[in-house]
Amino acid sequence: MASSSITDLRSKIHNSHTRTNGLFTKKTHQKNHNYHANKRAPKSKYDEYNTEEKEQELQKVKSGIAQHPLFTDEQCKQIEKKIDKVVKLSDLGLYKEHTVDRAPLRNKYFFGEGYTYGAQLTKRGPGNERLYCKGDVDEIPDWIYKLVVQRLSEANIIPEGFVNSAVINDYKPGGCIVSHIDPPHIFERPICSVSFFSESALSFGCKFSFKPIRVSKPVLTLPLSRGCVTLLSGYAADHITHCVRPEDVTSRRAVIILRRVRDDAPRLELPTEMSSPCRKRIMPSLYDCSDSEDGGNSSSSSSSDDNVKPVKVNSKVICLLEEPLKDGKILTPHSSPKLMKR
Repeated sequence: MASSSITDLRSKIHNSHTRTNGLFTKKTHQKNHNYHANKRAPKSKYDEYNTEEKEQELQKVKSGIAQHPLFTDEQCKQIEKKIDKVVKLSDLGLYKEHTVDRAPLRNKYFFGEGYTYGAQLTKRGPGNERLYCKGDVDEIPDWIYKLVVQRLSEANIIPEGFVNSAVINDYKPGGCIVSHIDPPHIFERPICSVSFFSESALSFGCKFSFKPIRVSKPVLTLPLSRGCVTLLSGYAADHITHCVRPEDVTSRRAVIILRRVRDDAPRLELPTEMSSPCRKRIMPSLYDCSDSEDGGNSSSSSSSDDNVKPVKVNSKVICLLEEPLKDGKILTPHSSPKLMKR
């Protein structure tokens, strides 16, 4: 997964500003001089704390963290193969639009539930996150239930039936996720995550600055070993931000985040034109609900990706149909189905 040409987000940004071709003008040289002068990391509010206050903050964060080294090397390898298949399916374009969120050095795959955040928000700020409409993201794959969730339940780490949202974050070296709190009006606690492919770290209380990317000193840096389960609740989940810093992702790393969406979590409202009977795009089924590697006992409500093959679709036409009438006939603009070019 790692790119040979881009190994670190910081070096990518740095290289865009420092081209050593011997043709620098005075203005360009001054700009690069300022770049180097501003390489100092930003300061967070915690930098102003005295020693006693820092220790108190540290203990409060630790009180909301639990870790369990649960998955063996063989179990990790089995799950990592499944993650690779998710990436392949995404590259083939076989997932729904809101299932996949791509960034330069980090891709996210939402299953079960997806939500708006960051630059996707119409109105910025905590509390404005909204779930996508039901069905806008793909169902949780069977293998996540069988290989991950079930083992967590058997180990009494999370209750059975707790998980209805799964997200896979796949990082390249130098990838990161900026400081945030998982929105409490969307997700119940605890927040459960399992790390794969390599070791990394989760940092708390950091402040980010950009161009170039810099991160303040954390209140706590929590090691994340391969196969380790991490639970966040209480103060660590609700009262301090957490992030993944670029310097803590030195090789490919993935994490599966398992959460429960609240029953009263707000959703995006349907557009006005979608509130009445609307035209639908008829697409072939992309999923075979059986999973030969896992015993073939898959539920029809969950998607399995093991036996998925690319489906040939005529990309030049879309069949647009209205909702069927009570007598079973189809109503169209000209009383018959119509093929429309893209």
